[in-house]
Amino acid sequence: YLLSVKVIENMAVQSNLHTVRKWLQHLDNDLFVQFLPQGQGVRPLSLAGHVGFDSLPDQLVNKSICQGFCFNILCIGETGIGKSTLMDTLFNTNFENLESSHFEPQVKLHAQTYDLQESNVRLRLTVVNTVGFGDQMNKQESYQPVVDYIDRQFESYLQEELKIKRSLHNYHDSRVHACLYFISPSGHSLKSLDLVTMKKLDSKVNIIPVIAKADTISKSELHKFKIKIMSELVSNGVQIYQFPLDDETVAKVNTTMNGHLPFAVVGSTEEVSVGNKMVKARQYPWGVVQVENESHCDFVKLREMLICVNMEDLREQTHTRHYELYRRCKLEEMGFKDTDPECKPVSLQQTYEAKRQEFLVELQKREDEMRQMFVQRVKEKESELKEAERDLQGRFEQLKRLHADEKAALEEKKRLLDEDQSSFGKRRAAAQLLQAQSLTANGKKDKDRKK
Repeated sequence: YLLSVKVIENMAVQSNLHTVRKWLQHLDNDLFVQFLPQGQGVRPLSLAGHVGFDSLPDQLVNKSICQGFCFNILCIGETGIGKSTLMDTLFNTNFENLESSHFEPQVKLHAQTYDLQESNVRLRLTVVNTVGFGDQMNKQESYQPVVDYIDRQFESYLQEELKIKRSLHNYHDSRVHACLYFISPSGHSLKSLDLVTMKKLDSKVNIIPVIAKADTISKSELHKFKIKIMSELVSNGVQIYQFPLDDETVAKVNTTMNGHLPFAVVGSTEEVSVGNKMVKARQYPWGVVQVENESHCDFVKLREMLICVNMEDLREQTHTRHYELYRRCKLEEMGFKDTDPECKPVSLQQTYEAKRQEFLVELQKREDEMRQMFVQRVKEKESELKEAERDLQGRFEQLKRLHADEKAALEEKKRLLDEDQSSFGKRRAAAQLLQAQSLTANGKKDKDRKK
């Protein structure tokens, strides 16, 4: 039985489903049933013939092919390190690449989406390039735009999940599935910017470090450089993507490839004649560096691990590990929990009611605080008004006293003026009387003279 199961697994890997069905029909059903788990409420039945549910994998394959696939790659590296050239070489096409200078004031992320098709499989590929990364004098915040971009894609997917009417089946998943981090071939060690950036991103994206332009460094120096890079990553606690080993069919090759990290790659879209065939290579005065020659660089290993073997695992790791971590943190910030303080499961409705009650209590608390603040401000305003009223009353009394004093002074002046006027009238009358008397006396004297 165990030998038959092993043969069936090998046939399934080779997609020979028709032969698998024949082998299943020849298995002893009673022997097969005794290996099935005896769960509670599960009654095992022996197969009396071909039923047909073994075609479920075929149905899933057909459905997936009809829906198509999406894959998003983030390329991080300095300007001119060969990011765009490597992407063109990986997917054997010419993408729309915009040349960027070394004088960008800040880091910008440029995303381009392309629809590719190979055989009957359609792939929506998004290539995100970091423009101006590491070109600034102050590189302290060079990684922040990259972190913000990844978080925005997670947030967009989370908002789609939280909608009442979701449409995840036709939603364009823009989450970054793989991050190719391009390391400059210095041959010494990683830069501080590289370590800080990878440390900030290792919990958000699958990081695959690659040594760019590996043809500029010798074989012995390259081997030492790889060892130095891995030791620095381990000592600084940077978690890069490890090719999975849980699948027996690819465990052996993935174990070998994990030992080759970081990949030393060379990219080129130019074809050079080598012998009697044309190959993608870089022509130098001293010879030719073939891109797809494993003795020259690790480009074939990178392409095989990234696209041919582990593309689906990268997508799955993004969803089950990185996105779930982001989603859990966001929901915990919103107050949602799976268990109560007594470690009992809590439903979403209970959490919602608890949050609603907390919101109402907080709202009532804020309302009381605002009411108390309003009453306090009214009291303060009333006291200010009363103080102003007292000031005005004091000023009024003072003005009133001043008015009374001025009125009394004016009355006194009027009295004195009236007395002066009366005395002046009396003196005037006396003067007029004296004048009249003097005129009368003078008239008599004149008469007497004439006589």
